[in-house]
Amino acid sequence: MIRNLLLLLVVAGLALPTAAIFFPWCLITGDVMPLYRASFFIVRLGFKLAGIRLQVEGLENIPAGQACIFMANHVSNLDPPVLTACIPGRTSVFYKKSLGKLPLLGYAMRLAEFVPVTRNGSLIAAQESTRQAQAVLAKGIHITTFVEGTRSRDGRLLPFKKGPFFLGMQSGAPCIPVSISGTETMMGRGSQLVQPGVARVVFHPAVYPASVADRDELLKLVRAAIASGLPEWMRGASV
Repeated sequence: MIRNLLLLLVVAGLALPTAAIFFPWCLITGDVMPLYRASFFIVRLGFKLAGIRLQVEGLENIPAGQACIFMANHVSNLDPPVLTACIPGRTSVFYKKSLGKLPLLGYAMRLAEFVPVTRNGSLIAAQESTRQAQAVLAKGIHITTFVEGTRSRDGRLLPFKKGPFFLGMQSGAPCIPVSISGTETMMGRGSQLVQPGVARVVFHPAVYPASVADRDELLKLVRAAIASGLPEWMRGASV
């Protein structure tokens, strides 16, 4: 409990000064990278305070100088900061469109060129999110997505959503399967407390959409790669 309180106080105490300094800089220069780097400095400091250690493997599998789509499993609220803190360069992510209405957070996500999505099943909305994601990739910015579409309740792989693989086929960007484990014991679904531990992130070799027949084959290859980097109990069904 003390560790969590300290984490909250430090991160909250740094967030406002960081915003006060770097938001104006972004507006004046159009350069979001100082804010991006400062934000992840706070994230990494938060990890240390919480007793979270990162074990990162396979960084050499990320193609240099190319915007990639990082496709990961999802077992904890810690997964987004853990994964994005490990990715070289700058990455965009998908976020619930409703979060964009929050004054400070929404503004920061727009500055970072994060991609809003709605979950109403609308084809038009899905196409618009895909269009925006392709525009982000065209600028040389990575996209990070959790391909199950939600957190797994028990840590086992869920069925994958097809939207990220449609984006992969449409954009042709290298798709990097990512296996995340360990975070399921540090901040499980429904918990607001962070427990110390080791978060393991494995980047697998890229799957190139041009080398596969269709979206379904891309999905199967990415799923097999993600499963290979997880403990056996987390691998779920084969399809």
